[in-house]
Amino acid sequence: MIKSLVAGLADAIYECDGVDALSLYQAHHPDWVLMDIEMKPVDGLTATRQIKAAFPGAKVMMITNFGDLQMREAARLAGANEYVTKENLLEVRRILAGGDNSDVQ
Repeated sequence: MIKSLVAGLADAIYECDGVDALSLYQAHHPDWVLMDIEMKPVDGLTATRQIKAAFPGAKVMMITNFGDLQMREAARLAGANEYVTKENLLEVRRILAGGDNSDVQ
């Protein structure tokens, strides 16, 4: 679903789990990382913290089922630049196309 949503906005799309997120970021330096919170064995918050610690300028967008304020705050503290719930996936395309969402507050 996400791949078809961002088609035409990305030159390449790399899929991985939280374990490989940092090494994949290091190898490819993508413009954006689209991160799900619910991943195993390393969750998206942990993977985001790892990427942002190594690459402070990395842009991470959390895409998740969790819409509550507590999870948004956890994502913000982990370093996420954007936060989109899966029920609002069209926001992903708008953000990637250059629209300003600033939804992690």
